[in-house]
Amino acid sequence: MGPLQGVKVVELAGIGPAPFACMMLAELGADVLRIDRPGGGLAFGPPEYELVNRGRRSVALDLKSPAAIDVVRRLAAQADVLVEGFRPGVAERLGVGPEDCHAINPRLVYGRMTGWGQDGPLAQTAGHDIDYLAVSGALHLIGRAGGPPQVPANLLGDFAGGSLYLVVGVLAALHEAQRSGRGQVVDAAIVDGSAHLTTMLLGALAAGNWRQDRGTNLLDTGAPFYDVYETSDGKHVAVGAIEPQFYDELIAKLAISAPDRNDPADWPELRKVLTETFLQRTQAEWAEIFDGSDACVAPVLPLAADHPHLVARGTFVGHDGIRQAAPAPRFSGTPTSLGRPPARPGQHTREALTEWGVTDLDDLLQTGAAVQN
Repeated sequence: MGPLQGVKVVELAGIGPAPFACMMLAELGADVLRIDRPGGGLAFGPPEYELVNRGRRSVALDLKSPAAIDVVRRLAAQADVLVEGFRPGVAERLGVGPEDCHAINPRLVYGRMTGWGQDGPLAQTAGHDIDYLAVSGALHLIGRAGGPPQVPANLLGDFAGGSLYLVVGVLAALHEAQRSGRGQVVDAAIVDGSAHLTTMLLGALAAGNWRQDRGTNLLDTGAPFYDVYETSDGKHVAVGAIEPQFYDELIAKLAISAPDRNDPADWPELRKVLTETFLQRTQAEWAEIFDGSDACVAPVLPLAADHPHLVARGTFVGHDGIRQAAPAPRFSGTPTSLGRPPARPGQHTREALTEWGVTDLDDLLQTGAAVQN
């Protein structure tokens, strides 16, 4: 059932990082009720493939209706957490901002997910993952020497710098609310989280051990023993042999004579030798050669691949006919599991609102304030 069993969460539906955070809370055992627009919002496919919406029920409410806003307040009065991903000020204009909700439920943890944060010069402007990474400095880090920054899909900003920081903030605020009886607002901004992720490199920069020039450092493809190499079948392997003992094993497994890796002046020649060597075999052949070794070499696989290690751990699973990632992390005493498939907007309006004690449901449905899909 998960370690958050008994925690009740109201999610005001959005896209991207806030839904992913609520997916995680649901997988940790919380009862998350997603409030959708009657027609749904922006989607990247049919509802059953919107995997970030998995694990919770959907209620459709027209938030332009005062009666629907009243329902949200009634739900917030019972909840431990409310999560929203609107632009700053929108929730307040709707009448479900932090002050509105805390007036009826002082212990509520109010989670806010934005790109730029609740204040600052850019707070009211639009943006996406790539913009927040750009301003935080994280995007500048990624790319080859002499080349432009490379875009890491939307994993680094939306989900690492956004969703995960929101989840950490909500869990910390829940812990505090249990102690003090007082809720608080969690202002999770992707730009803040993305900047925070660079902490180790900021220290290295200050110490003179990291350069602002992209692709010239130990961990950004500057070092030839921390890079990706093409194989004879046009695929790639990743090499991360940083420690001397791991590097020695890499060279032994490759059966080559290599220049001194400790002298950066020899790195161009070392990269040339590694490039030519890896081109001599297929990815599968290299995977077999390095299997079980400490050389830190791994095949670069596509999404949802059947690597033996992932199969053994059940990292990817088939659920409701769709291959997807299993919940993470794992717990010894309160194991998590995949629950409900992604819901159609409004699929559980009658069922869920009844369970949450909304008694005037027929009137809400009749007036269109609520919609049952």
